[in-house]
Amino acid sequence: MPKELFGTDGIRGVPGEFPLDDRTLYWIGRTLGEYVRQRGASPRVLIGMDTRESGPHIAGLLAAGLAAAGAAPAFAGVITTPGVACLVRQKGFAAGVVISASHNPFHDNGVKLISCTGMKFPDEAEAGLEEELWKRKDQDVADKPISLEPDTSLDEEYLEFLRRHAIPGAKLAGMKLVLDCANGAASRLAPALFRSLGAEVVAIYDQPDGRNINAGCGSLHPECLQKKVLEDRAALGVAFDGDADRAIFSSASGQRVTGDGVLLAAARYLASVGQLKGKRIVGTTMANLGLERALAAEGLSLARVEVGDRYVLEEMLRSGANLGGEQSGHIIFLDDVTTGDGLLTALKIACLVALRGPLDELVKGLKVFPQTILNVKVRSKPALESLPEVSRVLAEATRSLGDAGRIVLRYSGTEPLARVMVEAERAEDVERWSRAIASALCTAVGA
Repeated sequence: MPKELFGTDGIRGVPGEFPLDDRTLYWIGRTLGEYVRQRGASPRVLIGMDTRESGPHIAGLLAAGLAAAGAAPAFAGVITTPGVACLVRQKGFAAGVVISASHNPFHDNGVKLISCTGMKFPDEAEAGLEEELWKRKDQDVADKPISLEPDTSLDEEYLEFLRRHAIPGAKLAGMKLVLDCANGAASRLAPALFRSLGAEVVAIYDQPDGRNINAGCGSLHPECLQKKVLEDRAALGVAFDGDADRAIFSSASGQRVTGDGVLLAAARYLASVGQLKGKRIVGTTMANLGLERALAAEGLSLARVEVGDRYVLEEMLRSGANLGGEQSGHIIFLDDVTTGDGLLTALKIACLVALRGPLDELVKGLKVFPQTILNVKVRSKPALESLPEVSRVLAEATRSLGDAGRIVLRYSGTEPLARVMVEAERAEDVERWSRAIASALCTAVGA
C-alpha cells in the first residue's frame, strides 16, 4: 500500500495532533522496536532531537514504545540529524530516530528513522512499519513516557569523526568564520568544531529557547549571515538549518552560495586531485541549469534525480558517484558519509578556502540562471497530468522556453503544497510562466 504517514523526510506534523499525538508516537516506538528485535537480539536504538520545545516529550514516548518492545533506547539529547546517522553507524546501533522538522518553524516537529547503515530507512521498510501502525492506531497505551538523560560523550565522538574528515593539509587556524546556527541542533556543535580546529568563530542565532529555531535565521534566511560576514570581514560564513543536515554559504564578499555552488567547488577540487569518480556528480531536478553548463565546460556531467536526498544517495550508490546533493544545501560526500551533513559540508568548504583561496574564486564561472519557486497550497494531490488546464499551460510554457529554460512541477513530500519551479535565461519569462502555472494549479486544486 502507498505510504501516507512517511513523506520524503520521515513523519511530519504538529505535536499533539495525529500523527504526532501521544498514542501514535508510542506505537511508532513500539513498532520500530519490534522491527529491530526481529533482526537481532538486544538491539539498541539511538534517539536524538533538535531544539524544539516538543522534543523531550516526543523522545520519552518513543523510548517507552521501544522499551516495551524489548529494544534499549539510548539518548543523545540535542544533536544534528547527520550526527545521529554517524553514531548509529560508528557504534553499532540497530537504528536511529531523529526528532526534528528540519527547516520548519518550531510548532512543527517530526520523526525520522535511520537504519543501522546510517542511511534513511528504505521506502519498503517504512511502508511495512506504516502498515503495522495503521493496525494499532486505536489501541490504548499503558506505558508512560520515559525520562531520558543525554549521553554527552556522544557529542565529542561525532566531532572527532568530523575532524578526521578535514581535507589533508588545510589549516583553519586564525580563519574568521561566521556561523548562523539557526537556533537549532548546530548551536553548540558547530562553534565547538571550528574552535577546536583553531578558527576564530563568530556564532549568531546560537541561543535556542525551544521556539526560535529557524525563526528569521538559518539556511532559509541567509541575508543575516551575508550582512554579518561583511561587517566582521570574515573569510567565510555558513548558515545551517534546524537539524543541520544542510548548509548555505556566504563568501567574504557577501555573495550567497547555495548547494549548486558547493557542488561545483567540490567537484572541481575532487577532479583536480583525481578523486571525482566517473567525472560525474548527482543533483536533483532543482539544480540550476548554470551548474550543469559550468560542469560541462570542464568535462564533467550532472545526473538529475527527483527531489530528496534519499534519491540522490540511491543514484550515487547505483552509479558509483561519490559527490552529490541538492541546491538547498544537502551535500553528500560519499567517501566520508552516507548522508548530507551540514557540519561536514562547512568543514570541507572552509578547508578549500584555506587551501585554494576565496569562495568567490572557487565558484567562478557559475552563471546562475534566473529561477523562482512558487508554493501553492493544495487541498489534495491528484496526479498532475490529470489536471487538463495545468497540463495545457505547462505544455505551452515548455514550448516557449525550449532549450533556454526548465520547468519542474511537483508536490511537496512533507507539506500540502505544490511547488512550481521555473528557470530561464530571461527573468521576465520566469515571472510570466511561474505565475501562469501557479494560477492554473490554484484553480484546479488550490486550498
